[in-house]
Amino acid sequence: MKNVFILVSICLIWQPVFAQHEHHMPAKKDTAKPHPEMRKDSSMSNMQHKMNMNMQMGDAPMSHAFSLNLPMSRNGSGTGWLPDASPMYGYMIHSKKWMYMVHGSIFIRYDNQDFSNKGTRGDSRFDAPTWFMLMGQRKAGQNGLFHFSSMLSLDPLIEGGKGYPLLFQTGESYKGKPLIDRQHPHDLFSELSVSYSHAFSKKIDASIYIAYPGEPALGPVTFMHRPSALDNPNSPISHHWVDATHITFGVVTVGVRYDKFKLEGSSFTGREPNEERYGFDKPRFDSWSGRLSFNPSVNWALQVSHGYVKSPEELHPEENIYKTTASVIYSIDMGNENRVNATVLWGMNKEKEHNGENAFMAEGSWRKKRIAAYTRYEFTEKSGEELVLEPVFEAHDIFSIHAFTLGANYDLFELRNTRIAGGAQWSIYHAPASLNSLYGKNPMALEVYLRIYPSLMKMRGKM
Repeated sequence: MKNVFILVSICLIWQPVFAQHEHHMPAKKDTAKPHPEMRKDSSMSNMQHKMNMNMQMGDAPMSHAFSLNLPMSRNGSGTGWLPDASPMYGYMIHSKKWMYMVHGSIFIRYDNQDFSNKGTRGDSRFDAPTWFMLMGQRKAGQNGLFHFSSMLSLDPLIEGGKGYPLLFQTGESYKGKPLIDRQHPHDLFSELSVSYSHAFSKKIDASIYIAYPGEPALGPVTFMHRPSALDNPNSPISHHWVDATHITFGVVTVGVRYDKFKLEGSSFTGREPNEERYGFDKPRFDSWSGRLSFNPSVNWALQVSHGYVKSPEELHPEENIYKTTASVIYSIDMGNENRVNATVLWGMNKEKEHNGENAFMAEGSWRKKRIAAYTRYEFTEKSGEELVLEPVFEAHDIFSIHAFTLGANYDLFELRNTRIAGGAQWSIYHAPASLNSLYGKNPMALEVYLRIYPSLMKMRGKM
């Protein structure tokens, strides 16, 4: 509980500092003719959305992080794309040349990962998953855009080295032992990146992204930045099948966009972060990935990606992984802060000469003003090695794990553009009967929490 009280003190400092800077665009007349593509758009609301999101104040760009010709709402994690209709929660700060954005989320909660006491692997505790992000960008010449991004987490302080309880979660290690049934804490610094993009025309951009640490072009937008997952304090148990490379110590990504498509390639460090969560790991640049993204309309973002990850696990340095992922993200704004967001994704980890391990996830959220409801279903294939089941089971025996979560929260009040919500969620798990002696039959988890997060950003102005 001591760490939670420390976090509350930090929150009281954090919210008034940035809340006062939410930016509302002043009305101003723009005599420029609409772009031809906007005239072809059959939806007036979509056209207004595009125009509002591409407005500028002085020389400070209010565009996407990697394109002067895309809306900022397409920003995801790393260089990944979200739908243009995605909601944006944060604070905006302008200077003459720069545009800054601050994002973040804090869950102060009680988490019981086997409240029915069916097994021996569940745990419970008070904790507080957190993340904070500061981004800045400015134009570089007529067609260039410079961008930086930093992301940090207080997980090392709040969660300690073991992280938080989460049944059937696997990945990384602590004190020379694998972490099982727990989500590892994220590093203090999850991203420190710079990038430059150049617009050759309205439809063509090229960009380079350099990070230490950062995220390669592999997988969908990571869970904490997906609109469908914002209300859920847990990482998916398929995290290490799909988006675990979002903290990588050494990344270079080169990308080219043509209209609605973007093709990217990355060189990066395969080894996952070690248990020294405050430091910087050795860059190796021994792995690679490629990703194709496609946004057919303002409501959809699709991607497929594949990569080779060399020696990701410190305890199994001889194991190399081929990762393949595909995802669809959907967002729609029905007006009056009535929104639906959904994600469907698939990922596979494959070692040479072994069968691939698959993961499938579908999650969705619905928000109407102050109330939000959300759900998540996961199917993940995990090996005996992943779940540390030797010597009873072989290392490469595969176990099919199912997890279903249902939750809701309500905004209790809003203070200077910062919201405080109260919520709860319930989860149920299903695993093969052979694991009942450890987990029990269909164990259930319960969480109650307070969530602190920025209000929905609003861009105002007349065209």
